[in-house]
Amino acid sequence: MTTERTNPSRRVGLFVTCLADLFRPSVAFAAIKLLERAGCKVEVPPKQVCCGQPAFSNGAFDDARAVARGVIEAFSSFDYVVAPSGSCMGTLRHGYPELFADDPAWRESARALAARAYELTSFLVDVLGVQEVDARLDAKATYHDSCAGLRELGVKQQPRRLLASVKGLRLEEMEGTADCCGFGGTFCVKYPEISSKLVTDKVGHITASGAEMVLGGDLGCLLNIAGRLRRLGKSTRVYHVAEVLAGMSDVPGVGDGESS
Repeated sequence: MTTERTNPSRRVGLFVTCLADLFRPSVAFAAIKLLERAGCKVEVPPKQVCCGQPAFSNGAFDDARAVARGVIEAFSSFDYVVAPSGSCMGTLRHGYPELFADDPAWRESARALAARAYELTSFLVDVLGVQEVDARLDAKATYHDSCAGLRELGVKQQPRRLLASVKGLRLEEMEGTADCCGFGGTFCVKYPEISSKLVTDKVGHITASGAEMVLGGDLGCLLNIAGRLRRLGKSTRVYHVAEVLAGMSDVPGVGDGESS
C-alpha cells in the first residue's frame, strides 16, 4: 500500500457496525488490516454499540440520543473514527449533530465526533492519501454504490480508485450503479413489495454486466443483494470492498452457503 506522504501513526477507533459484528466479521478484520498497513494504530472500543440509525430513522429521537451518547463516549479519545459503512458514518456525521442541536451539554461533543468520523475508503484516500493496495484478484466485478455512502458522504471514486490497483481485477460498471437496492434499513420491512422490486432490478443490472462478483461498501445492501441473487438462482458472488482491498477474497462470499 502506498500513500502520497509518509503517515505518522494515527490512533483510529474502528466502528465495527452491528451487521459486521453479527454477520460478517471478516469485514472488520479487513478494515483493520487496511488501516494498519496505512500506518494507523487501530483499536476497537469494547463499549461501542449500534450507531442508533434505526431509532433515528423512525423518529424515536430520545432512544437515538441515548444510543448516540454511548457512541460519543466510547470514541471520545480517538484521533479518528472509521467504519466500513457509509450508512453508519452518515448517522455519526449528520445525524448526531442534528440530534443534539438544541442540547448544549452534548452539542459540541457530537459535532467533534462528526468532524473526525469517516467511511473506510474515504479515510484511506481523502485523509491518508492512499493510492494503491497490495492485493490480487483475478475476476470481473461490478460495484454497487450505496445510497448513504454516495448521497450523504460523497463516496464514489474512492473505492474505485483503490480497486483499480488490485492486480487482475476488471471492474465493469453496471447500469443503475447508484440506484437503491431496496434495503434502506427498516424500509425493506415497511415496504416489502417496493423493496423487492428494487433489489430485483438491481440483480438484473448486475447480471447484465457480465460480472462474476459484485462489490459494495455497506453490508445492509450486500446482504440484501446476496439474498435476492440466491433466490433467483444466480451464481454471482458478493463481497465487501474492504475484503477485496485487503486481499481477503478467499473467504466465502456474503450469503454463500446460507439457506434462502
